[in-house]
Amino acid sequence: MQPSRDISRLIDIMAALRNPVGGCPWDLVQDFSTIRHYTIEEAYEVADAIERQDFADLREELGDLLLQPIYHAQMASEAGHFDIGDVIYAITDKLIRRHPHVFGALEANDADAAQSRWEAIKVEERAAKAARKGDGLPSVLDDVANTLPALARAEKLTRRAARVGFDWPDLAAVNAKVSEELSEVMDAAASGNEAATHEEIGDLLFAVANLARHAGVDAEAALRDANQKFTRRFYHVEARAREDGVAVEAAGLERLDGYWNEIRAADKTS
Repeated sequence: MQPSRDISRLIDIMAALRNPVGGCPWDLVQDFSTIRHYTIEEAYEVADAIERQDFADLREELGDLLLQPIYHAQMASEAGHFDIGDVIYAITDKLIRRHPHVFGALEANDADAAQSRWEAIKVEERAAKAARKGDGLPSVLDDVANTLPALARAEKLTRRAARVGFDWPDLAAVNAKVSEELSEVMDAAASGNEAATHEEIGDLLFAVANLARHAGVDAEAALRDANQKFTRRFYHVEARAREDGVAVEAAGLERLDGYWNEIRAADKTS
């Protein structure tokens, strides 16, 4: 078996790994549930390479991500559900159907028109899927995956609801809602009711995700950037403590805050 630029080679390799005769013992004991978290992890690693603009890593991570549908399709084929050809047919069919302005007679002269057509077709598809499953009338919230990161899912849920007019009128109104939810968090925390505090913090985070959407900000990406900023600044705090010969855990808040303010000030002037 030799590497190749042809995707059929990847399919053959995956089949060989899952072959009960001579296959890989680890691959043979995997199932959809055990592989699922790798699929999610690989998608995040692709996103990370894109954010770092590391195209050598991106090439590798895209390969790792590409393996995931091949892996799932191989297991599905073994169980008699579908194979990779069915997966490819389904996505090519969907792309052709959702782009009638490219593969049909309709026109879309700009990105907004193309997006509107795409969304209209998705509404039709959701209705057809609900009818096929006998679920009754479809919801605009159908197919917003439960497994999305919670912040990203909150933003997507509010975007879907906004399409039918269920939305705050402007950024100021959402900001007022955030302030209201923060006040309710403080009241719940002061009462000592942990369940209420849990619920109100959830409401606050949901409102902040809505605020991000109204501001045109990707809430998940913004929080990820904030995490990276905190990490970088805390590395500075630890390094400064070492320079001063002080253990971080013994330095005290005032000293640590001083180190933190150093890197904050440096950030603002850079």
